Formats: sequence, C-alpha cells, structure tokens
Amino acid sequence: MKRTRLKTSAVLAATVSLGLAGCASSERDDATTGTASGAGTASSGGGGSASDTFTFGAAGAPEVFDPFYASDGETFRITRQMFQGLLGIKPGTADPEPELAESWEPSEDGLTWTFKLRQGVKFTDGEAFNAAAVCYNFERMFDQNEVAQAGPAEYWAYTMLGFKNGETESLYKSCEATDDATAVITLNRYTSDFPVLLTLDSFSMQSPKALKDGDANNVQKEGEGFKYPAYALAPVGTGPYKLEKYDEANKTITLVRNDDFWGEKAKTGKLVFKIIPDESTRRQELEAGSINAYDLPNPADWKGLEDGGNTVLVRPAFNILYMGLNPEKNEKLKDLRVRQAIYMALNREQLVQTQLPEGAKVATQFMPETVAGYNTSLAPMAYDVEKAKALLKEAGAEGMTLQFAYPSEVSRPYMPDPQKIHDALRADLEAIGVTVEVVTKPWNGGYLDGVDNGLFDAWLLGWTGDYNSANNFIGTFFASDTNDFHTGATDFGATLTKELNDANGVVDEAERTTAYEALNQKIMEEYLPGLPISHSPPALVVGKGVEGLVASPLTAEMFDTVTVSGS
Repeated sequence: MKRTRLKTSAVLAATVSLGLAGCASSERDDATTGTASGAGTASSGGGGSASDTFTFGAAGAPEVFDPFYASDGETFRITRQMFQGLLGIKPGTADPEPELAESWEPSEDGLTWTFKLRQGVKFTDGEAFNAAAVCYNFERMFDQNEVAQAGPAEYWAYTMLGFKNGETESLYKSCEATDDATAVITLNRYTSDFPVLLTLDSFSMQSPKALKDGDANNVQKEGEGFKYPAYALAPVGTGPYKLEKYDEANKTITLVRNDDFWGEKAKTGKLVFKIIPDESTRRQELEAGSINAYDLPNPADWKGLEDGGNTVLVRPAFNILYMGLNPEKNEKLKDLRVRQAIYMALNREQLVQTQLPEGAKVATQFMPETVAGYNTSLAPMAYDVEKAKALLKEAGAEGMTLQFAYPSEVSRPYMPDPQKIHDALRADLEAIGVTVEVVTKPWNGGYLDGVDNGLFDAWLLGWTGDYNSANNFIGTFFASDTNDFHTGATDFGATLTKELNDANGVVDEAERTTAYEALNQKIMEEYLPGLPISHSPPALVVGKGVEGLVASPLTAEMFDTVTVSGS
C-alpha cells in the first residue's frame, strides 16, 4: 500500500464492495468457468511445466477499480497492473523513470513542465494515447464535484491541494497539448513534489472515451459512503493487463494479458487476486499451493517459509515508525526536556533487535536514508535512563502520567506486531518513573480517528512513503500547524511550518537538499515534535516455481515479469 494515513471513511469499502458485487454477479452470468478454478491452475502445473496463471493472496477487496478514486494499497496493487502514468518507478527502487512520458523538462522557475510522450500507445479500448488524452485526464481530475472533493478524490487533494471550483488554490493550473506528442502542464506555484508525485497510481492515464461514456466523475453520496458511476467498475488503461472480472462469490479478481500492450508483453496470461484477509490462512494456502504469493508475511515466519522451499523477498525500508506526542492534550509534553527524556528512555536498539525483522534500523530522523535531504551527520539519541530521569526532575515532571495508545487488529510494514512493540516501549517508560495509561483500539475502529482528533497523549504510528521526496515525509508530518502532532500547541509550530514550506519551494535541487538536511537536524535537536523509532524492511513471499518478481520499497510491485512453473 501507499499512504497509511489518508483519512477515508470506513463505510467506503463496504459501499463499494456492494457495488462491485452487483457488477460481478452480472458478469458471472456470462462466464463459462469461475475464477476459483483459475486459481487452482496456478499451482497445478506438474513436472516443471509452466503455468499461465499467477495467483496472489490479497489481504482485502479493492475499493474501486478507478485508481483516481482509490486510496488503499490492496486496490492499487491491482490497478497498477492495468494502468500507467506519465512517470513510472524504476523496479526495486523509489526513483522515478519514464513511462508514458519519455522525457520531461521544466522551465527555469519550475512552473511549466513539458512532457514528451511515448508514441504508438493505445488504451485497451483501442483509443489512442496522446497529449490530448493527457490534458483530458488532468482536467478530469481537476474538475471534481463537491462529493468527490470531500471524499474519494483525496490523493489529488493531498498533492494538488485544490480543485477547479474549490476554495483552495490548486498547484495545478492548466494543461496544453501543443502537438500529439507534447503535453505542457503549468503549475500555480512550485513544489519539490512535482513531477515525482505523478508516479502515484492515482495519476494514471485513462481512456478519455471510456471516461466520458462511463460518466466517470459522477460520484454521489450514499448514506455514510459513496455511490460510484459504472466506469469505476470497468476502467480502461494502457497497462500490461486488463480487467476480466471480479467474482464476488469466489472472492477473486481476474486480470488478463493485454496483447496489444505497447511494450514487452506480460509473461503470464492471467493474474488472479484471491482475497484472504487472515495472514495465517494466506500462509496455509501458499503452502498448499492454491496461491503463488502473498504480502507482509509475519517476520517470525520468514525462516519457516524459506525452509519450506518458498522465497522471502525483503523490500528496502522506505518507511518510519514513530511515537507521536500531543502537547495540546498533555501540557507536560510542551517542555522539550520532557520530550527528550521520553526519547532517551526508549531502548530502540533492543527494540529493533527483538521486535523487528532482520535489516531493521534505528531511526535518527523522520525519513529513510535514501531520500534527498536525509542528514547523515545525525546520530541516534543515546539511550540513557539516568539522564532521562534527571531531565524529568529538572522539568518538574517526575512521576508524570502518559496515556499511550497502540492499534489492534492490524499489522503494518513498519509495525508488524503493535502490541509487542508497545509493551517494550511501555516498560522503558515505566523504568524512568512514567505512569503509562494503556489505550488500544482497532485500527479502523477508533484508533485512526483517535489520532486525527487528538484523543491520545502519545501513540504509535508510521508512514510508508508515497514517492521519493523529503516533503512527502517531514512535509506531510509537520508542514501545517493542524497536523497530527499538534505542533500548533507549541512555541515552534508556526516557525516549523514556514520553514518546511520554504524548503519545499526552493527550485534548485542542491539548495533544497541542503535546506532539508538543516531542517532534519533542527527538528531532532531543537523541536523534537515526535519520536522517530525505526525503519523496518517489509517482505513478501513467493512460492516454489515463481520467478521474476522484483520487490519494491514502495510496495509497488509489477507482476508482468513473473513466471510460474510447476513443482
């Protein structure tokens, strides 16, 4: 998945699932075989014969198949195989590379970007991809109704900030097709996130004809959730696969190879996503041969999976686990000495060694080392129980109470077992005399809402980067005084917000990197608005006979290079 903190209504998934179920029912009437039998084919090739189906154990059902209205990793895992953007991601990295745009060039002020487009590309409905299609897509994304603006168009709202008829000025200003192969996008103001944000799945190019015919922007409110137009269930892209059906009864989504794909054709003719919410059940199905792969195996299972002949693919860590602090709720947290004392009390090296998978690292700042702006001179704050106690005494906070929350019913790439991590950190805090009041709520049953609404003194949360940008990490966390860390309640909040926005507006890359390096040092040494804990490498596992899958630090794997052979 991409973002972990987008604020999406829990009812949205239920509403869309009902809509998808209706569509799947009508499609099943025309089907000659169910996708469950296709899933079996994936593992039935004996004697070393190749299978034409790759079956992936998915943790959840997609919300919609239109990537512009999606916000969760389970949906993007599927749509990524069917759609492409102007920019793609170099396999195995978080770095952008050409995709539907072969090259791009900014103006001197960074406000006008000229994209040279790949020629000879067609959407899967036969329509041509060209500059007019690019501009139609951007205008479609920009021109959203009030329902979409307040709900499912949230990746545009998150990155571009405003809409055509919205109250906030958008970063996006206009798009012009100067010829079939050239699209010129103009911004209202510079941001270091452009054009790398175009690697997001939400900015995928879709067929203008299909968008028009399917009334794609007609999102309506329905109870607590949303009602989507027909297009959201049958979108059209340029990718190596296209949607065949969603079989709600068998809980499978089937994609088939796009034989008219402009590039190298997919090596496997069929992709089947089998929805299996329980991680232990996914492991059992992999071991039984009914699926070929699944995501986020429990780190405690890695060795056992490998001993069973499977391959655990460990992704580079492009995430951060942190302890959030709320000085608005707990006045003592306004004192830097208290925040420092809490940080010094946390034995993060021990935590990494005992609770996180091999390859995890203690964090020194709120971004991983592969992001430009990471400050290599920062060392982890030393674990020092006695100094932590002395700082609490100096600040008049001896014996303070800290309400400390963690999520249940979830495992995140940066936090494989929230309760065990919380238990370890709680013990560290109690060792310096802090009285910990434990709070736990289900991830989508009150925990995220509790963080958003400032209900906890302290909490565990994290972030997997959307793309390789400093602003996507520390900008997301602190570049407003209304952020989850409640820095508006501190004496530095407004200053930090301004400093981050100023850094994001620096056009020169070298100068901007230097500015972010200095800010990372200032955040850790002078502000300390929260406590970065660790970077943890998540994994996915593939069964016997699966080759060609390249692990992505963004969890943005493509499956068109995968082959499956029988045992």
